[in-house]
Amino acid sequence: MAKLYFKYGAMGSSKTANALITKFNYEEKGMKVWMIKPSIDNRDGANVVRSRIGLSTEVDVITPDLNIFEEYQKHLDCDVIITDECQFFTAAQVDQLRRIVDKLDVPVLCYGLRTDFLTHTFVGSHRLFEVADSVTEIKTICSCGKKAIVNARIDGEGKIVTEGGQIMLGGNDSYVAMCHSCWMNAIEEQAKGK
Repeated sequence: MAKLYFKYGAMGSSKTANALITKFNYEEKGMKVWMIKPSIDNRDGANVVRSRIGLSTEVDVITPDLNIFEEYQKHLDCDVIITDECQFFTAAQVDQLRRIVDKLDVPVLCYGLRTDFLTHTFVGSHRLFEVADSVTEIKTICSCGKKAIVNARIDGEGKIVTEGGQIMLGGNDSYVAMCHSCWMNAIEEQAKGK
């Protein structure tokens, strides 16, 4: 029986590396993988997924208006669907992935962030928490050693950013994974320095 999996973590928790390793494991067993990502994630090229440790692969790009269930009809020979940056899918697209699991008995593994830089859930992540069969956290740590849960956005001077749009693509130059305590302390210290 196929399931819808949501594997989430803070920035730097190796979500993409996990997705690429999972793809490799399926393919090593002779299975065909349909790997997809939302079109908004174009950091490494329109149709490329790349991890911080250098693993990469070409993927199909899903625009916000694309019906994933209908698009999958072109990939019926695939044994599994793996998504990267699933937080950027629409709620309807998450429901379409759920429908693939339910109607076609194909497993779907979604990798992405839980929350943004202000600790608010993304639309795709929110819907996955509601409908996924399995939710697993991929853990990483703050510089203090505690579990990191905040995707702290930083400016060019390394200061915590607390205003702005929910979506701003970036890597280690723009985000730091932090525990909630260190994040709040840094914001408070910055406020004192004004």
